[in-house]
Amino acid sequence: MEQQKIWEHFQNPGEGHDAFFNSAPRYQFLAGRLAANLHVLNIGVGRGGLEDLLMAKGVVVSCLDPSETAIEFIREKHGLGGRAKVGFSQSMSFADGQFDAVVMSEVLEHLDTETLDATLKEVKRVLKRGGRLIGTVPADEILANNLALCPHCGESFHRWGHVQSFSIERLRGIFQSHGFTATRMQTRVFPDWGRPGAGNFIKSVARYFLGRAGSPIASPTIYFEASAA
Repeated sequence: MEQQKIWEHFQNPGEGHDAFFNSAPRYQFLAGRLAANLHVLNIGVGRGGLEDLLMAKGVVVSCLDPSETAIEFIREKHGLGGRAKVGFSQSMSFADGQFDAVVMSEVLEHLDTETLDATLKEVKRVLKRGGRLIGTVPADEILANNLALCPHCGESFHRWGHVQSFSIERLRGIFQSHGFTATRMQTRVFPDWGRPGAGNFIKSVARYFLGRAGSPIASPTIYFEASAA
């Protein structure tokens, strides 16, 4: 099954349930790692939640995504013009050394090995010397647990289009092999601390600590920062 068809289904309004309804805490965390006036490229825009936060704090935002619908929406909403581009991470039409940081949150797991290698080369190219690659991936995902079967054609596919599984050790090695220095890597989750009620607060606390411990029940992610040499 084509990877892009799966993502288009979840990414754009009217194409199914809102796959990004619980992404706000993750976006808030990522935005907190980026200061005003930095030039930042976000690869894989979802529905633009991170762009909203970055623009509000004065970050100079550019974005890239294969979805023309998603990019057109964000381009018009924020007046990004040519800074919002339709395209793929393995072949980016941005200038060498253009960005202080590149964000790839819940993206790398969608890239096969060849595409991942080409993507990291491109990321390093568009980053300034010492610039940061930051983002998240699912932690130690067992891909087989999320397989689905198409009842029409009989093809088996990952329900969210994941083709890679990462441990901290594997991810660190991949970054090093592409000339990045991993400066921060940790297993964590992003609970919604704003939900009302003592019960929800207790659930958020429990999920937070289970996530930091890497417990699968919490669906943890790996947060990473890597510096370009």
